[in-house]
Amino acid sequence: MPNIPVTFDRSWVQELSDMIQTDGPWHRYELFKLALQAEDALAVKEFDQLQALKYLPKLSPFPHQLQTAEKVLNEMRGRAILADEVGLGKTIEAGLIMKEYMVRGLAKKILILVPASLVIQWTKELNSKFGIPAVAQKKEYMWRQHDVVVASIDTAKRDPHRRHVLDIEYDMLIIDEAHKLKNKRTRNYQFVQEVKKKYCLLLTATPIQNEMDELYNLINLLRPGHLGHNTSFSQNYVEGKRQAKNNEQLKEEIQKIMIRNRRSDGGVYFTTRRVQSVPIELSPDERELYDGVTHFVRTHYRSGLGGVNALALLTLQREVCSSREAAFMTLYNMIQRTQEGSPEHQEIMRLIEIIKRIKNHSKAEKTVELLKEINDKVIIFTEYRNTQNYLQKYLHENGITSVPFRGGFKRSKKDWMTELFQNRAQVLIATEAGGEGINLQFCNQVINYDLPWNPMRIEQRIGRVHRLGQKRDVHIYNLSTSGTIEEHILNLLYEKIDLFEMVIGELDDIVERLGLSDSLEKSLVDIIMDSKSEREMAIKLENMGHAMRSVREQKRISDPQAQLKEASPS
Repeated sequence: MPNIPVTFDRSWVQELSDMIQTDGPWHRYELFKLALQAEDALAVKEFDQLQALKYLPKLSPFPHQLQTAEKVLNEMRGRAILADEVGLGKTIEAGLIMKEYMVRGLAKKILILVPASLVIQWTKELNSKFGIPAVAQKKEYMWRQHDVVVASIDTAKRDPHRRHVLDIEYDMLIIDEAHKLKNKRTRNYQFVQEVKKKYCLLLTATPIQNEMDELYNLINLLRPGHLGHNTSFSQNYVEGKRQAKNNEQLKEEIQKIMIRNRRSDGGVYFTTRRVQSVPIELSPDERELYDGVTHFVRTHYRSGLGGVNALALLTLQREVCSSREAAFMTLYNMIQRTQEGSPEHQEIMRLIEIIKRIKNHSKAEKTVELLKEINDKVIIFTEYRNTQNYLQKYLHENGITSVPFRGGFKRSKKDWMTELFQNRAQVLIATEAGGEGINLQFCNQVINYDLPWNPMRIEQRIGRVHRLGQKRDVHIYNLSTSGTIEEHILNLLYEKIDLFEMVIGELDDIVERLGLSDSLEKSLVDIIMDSKSEREMAIKLENMGHAMRSVREQKRISDPQAQLKEASPS
């Protein structure tokens, strides 16, 4: 082996020795100042200060989102219900909080449980906006291999996945659309209760949908015992299923664990909603079918046909306003419960014969006219799966490209439909599954082909396009068939109480003050089914509208902030 010469450079030793003796000069002053500035920039001057913002140069959160993150961090100790109204950016707030805990070294293993249709959307947003390496759960091994996992709650609660999730100790658990956990007897609720978690965020725009117990159940997931035992909570705070007592004390307790930002609070700019009612005249055959079904519904409401309840009968009446396909399936199911040859059986068969004579739907024809006039991307919302299928076929026959979107699709198919709508198709035809969670700001046109009676579902639909990030005014077209139940309801919700301009929480308050019933939807069903004629029903709905508008006006007069908003220039 050859000898390799090795030499040592010792010229620096004497220079270093001299500098040690004279204590410098150690370096150039300019570089020292740069180093000092770098240390100052990285210094944590206050414990309460958000550190995550330094690592998010492409994100510009709104003030209410920053305030929410700070409050969860400093006051709520990482356990909170984020209950902002639709479109105010709960996902951004959750991402900020998650990033902050990761930056501080307080959270590493994180699980995000969401509806299946939102898994990819959450994964993309966490990666692109927050630089969080989140993965969408697909295989069993991914629960342990990855630190930040986004998964469907329906997948996570089933074996073999359930076993892995419950074995892991998570630093943070985040649940979107958390109002689905309102019932403590469901498997979803019990599963989430069993997950080991240090910090927990529940995201929902509707913390209370029907009863006060729903809010109690959500809070109990985060902080068991915060509102006492179920019995003591009912005694101390519940007047009726939807009515609270000791309001100030209850509000104080809820504010310790829930943050709800409202659009009406100001500080956030939204584009204008432009709402338009589109009346439609039924064809003679369609009118005959509607009148026949109306007579059938009123005749058999009290007789309890085959155990069919009032809501099912009323649904049939609404389906006739939607499509013959939707009404046919309901009539077909009803006829199975009747005895052949009975008066009920004969009446249902007569209605089916009328359906067979209907060739096209006046509402579908009007929709095609609207779509050609709009000449832009449009979301059509319908209540019924059979109407969705019919519309897709009818639009295709008229040269209009469309894709369906519904709850029965797997996650990958929902993502594919959304991508097709954005890049290729003019129309997305959605059932209520399209009203939850997904962001479609690239579209600003919505057609309510069928109008739901639950106000929150209307807001969820519109919230898909009218949200932070929408740069254009949003156009909403409400189709209603003249002289039908559809027209009466639209007249009440839109003309009489301006539902589309009203904050949903405000409507809940009005319903409670009037003592209507458990919900506006239930009150409408009661009025319609108990009325002996169209005229009586119209008068009752008219009176309800006047009463609701009067209460709203009284609230406005007694609220100085509302008066200031109206007086200030837009």
